[in-house]
Amino acid sequence: MLYPLSYEASDHESTDVPVRVATALPRTVREVLVIGQLSGFALECPDPAALAAFYAEVTGAPLVHSSPQWCSLELRDGLHLSFQRSADYRPPTWPDPHSSMQYHLHVRVADLDEAEAAVLALGATRLPAQPSPDSARVVADPAGHPFCLVPAR
Repeated sequence: MLYPLSYEASDHESTDVPVRVATALPRTVREVLVIGQLSGFALECPDPAALAAFYAEVTGAPLVHSSPQWCSLELRDGLHLSFQRSADYRPPTWPDPHSSMQYHLHVRVADLDEAEAAVLALGATRLPAQPSPDSARVVADPAGHPFCLVPAR
């Protein structure tokens, strides 16, 4: 199934044919073929249930799947944040150009100081390198994945 860029989750699908969407750009129009929608992110960790519980507290998202190897939270509209057991998990280091961080999450918050205190109370760790502490706080979840707290727009 191909979805238009403006696709929103619904109880039914409108078509089984590829959808082409004209996207307006300054002084030009281009055609974009959307192949699919992002369904979620998966983080490796030593304990999927524990990390799912941490992020459930941070985001308020419900646990929708749980097994010893994999847990998932549904953030909204079918977008999942999942946690996969890795027996040999090693947390990334940040910032370190030689470490395998690969990507990190941003969590929008109403107040940086309050949010930082709340995630630290849940087991997060404030990372020493804080490039822009007035506009983002870099912390690590209990399994060591860096993530940023950023102000809501």
